[in-house]
Amino acid sequence: MKFTFAHNNLNVYNLEKSLDFYREALGLEVTSTKDAEDGSFKLVYLGDGTTPHQLELTWLRDMNRPYELGDNEIHLAFVVDDFNAALGKHKEMGCVCFENPEMGIYFIEDPDGYWLEILPA
Repeated sequence: MKFTFAHNNLNVYNLEKSLDFYREALGLEVTSTKDAEDGSFKLVYLGDGTTPHQLELTWLRDMNRPYELGDNEIHLAFVVDDFNAALGKHKEMGCVCFENPEMGIYFIEDPDGYWLEILPA
């Protein structure tokens, strides 16, 4: 089984300010967006136009303060070529901390409490 990077996520308090910064400072451009039907969140994916790696910015409507580093609102994501085998292995290890069958993903938690998203290839 082989895992590869998919994207990095950062939660942002002011989406427009963040988009302006990433565009100006790093030349990143919006590659896609996803809005929650109820308006509770917005996902904006940024790319550099060269590599497949993306930065996902997440804006949450109900967040009423800037994020603190201790919020643990970031994650790394990995794509795996055999999703079912990976899920079985991680369940055996006891590190699966959240499954979302509807979205077809799950998360594992490292020893420090950071979550790692696992996506099917």
